[in-house]
Amino acid sequence: MKKLIIVPAYNEEESILNTIAMLKRHEDFDFIIINDGSSDKTESILIENNVKHITLIENLGIGGAMQTGYEYALLNGYDIAVQVDADGQHNPEFLNEFITELTANNCDMVIGSRYIDGKGFQSTFLRRMGKDILSWIIKVLTGKKMTDPTSGFRACNRNIIFEFAVEYPVDYPEPETIVKLLVKGYKVCEIPVLMNERDGGSSSITTFKSLYYMIKVIMAILFSYFSNRKKVK
Repeated sequence: MKKLIIVPAYNEEESILNTIAMLKRHEDFDFIIINDGSSDKTESILIENNVKHITLIENLGIGGAMQTGYEYALLNGYDIAVQVDADGQHNPEFLNEFITELTANNCDMVIGSRYIDGKGFQSTFLRRMGKDILSWIIKVLTGKKMTDPTSGFRACNRNIIFEFAVEYPVDYPEPETIVKLLVKGYKVCEIPVLMNERDGGSSSITTFKSLYYMIKVIMAILFSYFSNRKKVK
């Protein structure tokens, strides 16, 4: 089984080397850094340390970066792809648990949830409140309870690699992709994980963007639900 870790990185000069060091401990996984048009020293760090990467000529956002990673996985024949953020929040020690869940329970995508066991870094109050709203909407639309719908720590099989290589949402895609896959009949699972605080840098979602984020992602979820439901019918 060929396994790839996709690491989207935008201005992660403070944390990228620590993340790479953690990934290198897992020799049965390949990894590719998607440098999303960073304006800091991220690219020079990758070049100096001979790290395999793809640099986008401009910042496309998480959606464009991840679609690039999935296209790379598809073209190079990977069976499993795992998304790990460059900021150190995602703990690679759980990689094998993702693979076990994918294969043993015939899941198409597995999401690492910090809220199942309630351990480790639990994010801010506002984000937890937003998470609860999105979880409720997804449950109403699909009947599936997701405890951490905004988690970007996820693994998927080759069917989903193909889906995401062809089409991937542009902005804040995690909840939208969950709805899309569930409507299409794919099996989406969760496992408990521990997440860390960021090693450095700052999140792209600030307090002032939170309300905009919620409105936009709810609209995206509804659009994804109805458009994909129509395609399935």
